[in-house]
Amino acid sequence: MQQKKLADEGISVEVINLRTLRPLDRETIINSVKKTHRVVTVEEGWPQCGIGAEIAAIIMETDAFDYLDAPVERITGADVPMPYAINLEKAAVPQQDDIIAAVKRAVNKKM
Repeated sequence: MQQKKLADEGISVEVINLRTLRPLDRETIINSVKKTHRVVTVEEGWPQCGIGAEIAAIIMETDAFDYLDAPVERITGADVPMPYAINLEKAAVPQQDDIIAAVKRAVNKKM
């Protein structure tokens, strides 16, 4: 859904769906950075110690860092206990608009 909305605005994205975290497919991540020159990570977990932080560290520790044209954007759940009420839960986890805004920031496109 986000890909279509972004494509309508002339933004092409490459989506990597990590099937496993251990082993982590570092090579795919690094090759994607070298190809796209940008990174936006999305996860529902808290920002501290999340997979987005690990991906950012991998990029910083390899030659992929030299290919970045923008800072790594991490979209995470809010740093709060998961609420029970559905309206509060939606506010606590990343939504489509959050992802689209982060991608636009990464490509320096006005919102």
